[in-house]
Amino acid sequence: MNEKSLTKHLPLTEATYYILLSLVTPKHGYAVMKEAKEISAGTVRLAPGTLYGAFTSLEQNKLISMVDKEGRRKIYQLTEKGIRILIEQVDRLKIMIRCAEKISGLLPADLTKEGN
Repeated sequence: MNEKSLTKHLPLTEATYYILLSLVTPKHGYAVMKEAKEISAGTVRLAPGTLYGAFTSLEQNKLISMVDKEGRRKIYQLTEKGIRILIEQVDRLKIMIRCAEKISGLLPADLTKEGN
């Protein structure tokens, strides 16, 4: 997979980032909504329409795939491509934090103080 095919998906929206992060382990939609809210400290709340629209797009772009069904619930998980995209996004976020620290003198603890 070439670099261009990966970077066309970047940067991820905040919602997409948390959806992909939630799908490191297989989950159905409701579990993704709950986990995204939890791991984002409540800053991301996915509505069903947003989530299932994102699932369609992510599946078409081969970032996630349906791996199982439990009744009406479809279980999704990251694909290899999805994992690579998520890693690239995390690397981008690390660069942003390093820049904030270097240029402004902010430390990661300073960035989280307002959220506490």
